[in-house]
Amino acid sequence: MTTRVAIVGASGKLGTIVCGVIAATDEFEVHALLGSRSDLSEIEGADLVVDVTTPASSVEVVRAAVERGIPILVGTSGWSQERIALVRPLAAASGSSVVFIPNFSLGSVIGSALAAAAAPFFASIEIVETHPSTKIGSPSGTAVRTAELIAAARRDVGPVEAPHVDQRARGEQVASVPIHSLRVQGVAARQQVVFGAPGETLTISHDTTTPSAAYAPGILLALRETTRAQGVVVGLDSFIDIGLRAPAAPHGAGINDGAASGQVAGVTPA
Repeated sequence: MTTRVAIVGASGKLGTIVCGVIAATDEFEVHALLGSRSDLSEIEGADLVVDVTTPASSVEVVRAAVERGIPILVGTSGWSQERIALVRPLAAASGSSVVFIPNFSLGSVIGSALAAAAAPFFASIEIVETHPSTKIGSPSGTAVRTAELIAAARRDVGPVEAPHVDQRARGEQVASVPIHSLRVQGVAARQQVVFGAPGETLTISHDTTTPSAAYAPGILLALRETTRAQGVVVGLDSFIDIGLRAPAAPHGAGINDGAASGQVAGVTPA
């Protein structure tokens, strides 16, 4: 049986890639393509909704899908653990699934897992993420997810050492980890996690060079898994076993929506 998919934000960069993935398989078919002016009632009749919009729009898209009991795959920024916590009771009440994917790249997921594995052994950890100047949200969803995984891995040893974070040039702290966001032309997506200890440093780096090729396998996997997931799921690593099971980030409780907390990228997912 073919799964009917409504794609909200279909004309964007990531939306275009999602459409390409769906067109290349017989498992899924496009039910509706929604843009910024579309009525969200157009998702009715779909078996699955994919949200690849913007942080300002994503909340309403998720709400519309959950209220209708339609599983939704979220690839949009603005979703911190605290914001996601607000969705959990709604998803439980409707019996629908909500899957948040900070990054569809398998290499990026592995990089974040490696960072979490190394985190307990280094007191000094900072993240540098680089994206095109057209990217809407910062820090990137991948950086936020990585910082949350690092904090979870360091639960028994305490937060990272981050001196002088009161200075604006020291970046934004997420789960105690400083994140530095670069927005420049000529790059697709790059993340570096820099670890420091007396006498040595370690850098875990991931580069996306061709987004359509890098994201397609992860998108297809996420589409398949969202249709059979239950409740709220965060991260592509929830569906794959790379032998480095990172500690789950805490669910959290309340959120101030006025803060740009960042989760998945608004235009590209890295």
